[in-house]
Amino acid sequence: MTSLDLSPAPGAASRGRRLAAQTAMELRLTLRNGEQLLLTFVIPILLLVAGSRSDRLVGGDRPIDVVAPGVLALAILSTSFTSLAIATAFERRYGVLKRLGATPLSRSGLLGGKVAAVAVLQIGQFVVLGGLALALGWRPTGGASGWLWLVVLGLLATVAFGGLGLLMAGTLRAEATLAGANLVYVLLLVGGGVLLPLDRYPDAVAEGLKLLPSGALGEGLRDAFATGSPGTFVVVVLAVWALVAAAAAGRWFRWE
Repeated sequence: MTSLDLSPAPGAASRGRRLAAQTAMELRLTLRNGEQLLLTFVIPILLLVAGSRSDRLVGGDRPIDVVAPGVLALAILSTSFTSLAIATAFERRYGVLKRLGATPLSRSGLLGGKVAAVAVLQIGQFVVLGGLALALGWRPTGGASGWLWLVVLGLLATVAFGGLGLLMAGTLRAEATLAGANLVYVLLLVGGGVLLPLDRYPDAVAEGLKLLPSGALGEGLRDAFATGSPGTFVVVVLAVWALVAAAAAGRWFRWE
C-alpha cells in the first residue's frame, strides 16, 4: 500500500493561469468602475440611439448606416485608449505596476493581462452595440466581409490606441493622464472623424483626418460595412500608427 504525499509543493502557477487570473482581475476592476462603464457602454449606446434618429447630423435617408460603424469605432477608442490610459496611470502612481512586475506574473504578463482584458471588453461592446444597431434598423451591405474587417481594423486600432494610451500613462502624472485622455477622447469624438463621415468636414480638414487613427478607423469601418472593403490606404495608416505607437510605448514607458 503506497502512502499519499501530502507535503506542500510551493511554486508559481503556470504562465497561462497567471495570465488568465490577471485578465479576470482587470475585467473586474473595469466593470466595477462607473467612469469606465460610462465610456465603454453608456456613451456609445446613447450616441447610437440618438444618432440613428438624426438625419440632419449625418445626412442620408438611413443615418443608422453611418452612425453604427462610427459608434463601433468609438467603442474601440474608449476601451483601448481612454480607459486603458487612465487605469494604468493610477496603477503606476500607487505603485501597483511596480509590485506586480516583481511577482511571478512578470511585466510582460501584466501587460498581456491588460491587452486580453481590452480584447474581451471589445467583444462585449461589439455584441451589445452591434445587436442594438441591428435592432434599430442597421442593415450593413458589406456582408460577412464587413464583420471580418471589423476584427482586422479593430486589432490594428487597438494596438495603435493602446500604445498611445500606455505611452501617456507611462510618461505623465496620473492627474495629467486623466485630463489628457478625457480631452483627447472628447476632441476625437467631436472632430476626429469617428462618428461623422469625412465628407462632412471641409476638404483640408478631411485630408488631415485621414492620417489620424481615429479618422482612418471610422472611415474604414463605414466603407467596410457598406462595400465589404475599407481600402488599402486605411489599413496602411492604422498599421503605421500601430507600429509607431507600440514602439514608442515600449521605449518610453516608465513603471515607477
